Amino acid sequence: MSDQQSQRVVAGVLAILLGGFGIHRFILGDVVGGLLRMAISFVTCGTGSMIGFIEGIIYLTKSDDEFVQMYQVDKKSWF
Repeated sequence: MSDQQSQRVVAGVLAILLGGFGIHRFILGDVVGGLLRMAISFVTCGTGSMIGFIEGIIYLTKSDDEFVQMYQVDKKSWF
């Protein structure tokens, strides 16, 4: 495992509950991604928040090692 502590559970739960606000992306250090998700939710009148919901499910189904490598080290932006 990487030296970083996994933010998987926090990011996953926030993505499911508050995905439209992009909070989960801010937690992962992706300011642009967070702002983009807020803009998408605003433009689609909230329908775009489903992206965050899907991301939350994906985050929670990954192992801590996978999550850290993919989203915290490699900084993967989408799904």
